[in-house]
Amino acid sequence: MESYILITIKLSIGFLCLILFMNLSGKGNLAPMSAADQIQNYVLGGIVGGIIYSPQITIVQFVVVLFIWAFLNWFIRFLKLKNRFIKRFIDGERIIVVRNGKVIPENFMKAKLSTQTFTTMLRMKEISSIGSLKKAQIEQNGQLTVIQMDDEEQSYMVISDGEIYEEGLEDIGKDEDWLLAQIQEQGIEKVEDIFFAEYFKNKLRLFTY
Repeated sequence: MESYILITIKLSIGFLCLILFMNLSGKGNLAPMSAADQIQNYVLGGIVGGIIYSPQITIVQFVVVLFIWAFLNWFIRFLKLKNRFIKRFIDGERIIVVRNGKVIPENFMKAKLSTQTFTTMLRMKEISSIGSLKKAQIEQNGQLTVIQMDDEEQSYMVISDGEIYEEGLEDIGKDEDWLLAQIQEQGIEKVEDIFFAEYFKNKLRLFTY
């Protein structure tokens, strides 16, 4: 009987800690955006599930392990926000497989993506031909995102978290000098002061901190 009571207490604590962790770490863990996010969820579930059924581990030890894991996750997220190279190392990068209507075979190999799988992914998006694509890329979480040739409502991110997003500039055929000039025209001196910027319908929209 005591073992069931202990399991119930651990399960309750684990449930509350999971809710707290999700709320503190952001909603991204509910829909993981990268392999690292997915691994964090797997490990957290393994910790809670494994410890609940281990009578040798006390409730205090259980709580300490959860807090250690939460701290490690917070620290990793902090590093990713402060350093884009660390973020790139942990989360990986998007892999562009079609740019300006041209297929990039070497990136298919880099993404370990066959043309058969790619066309299947396109059909799931109700796209029948690769020729209709302006751009296609594999995101960090393995999902495919596409921009079609006739998509006039597409916006392009050119600044994210105070840093220039060079890939977005390439998509719209602009360079960094053009972007800096546009920013100054809108009365902003530094890119670091901009939280987010998008290029939509030939206009640059800026959102500052």
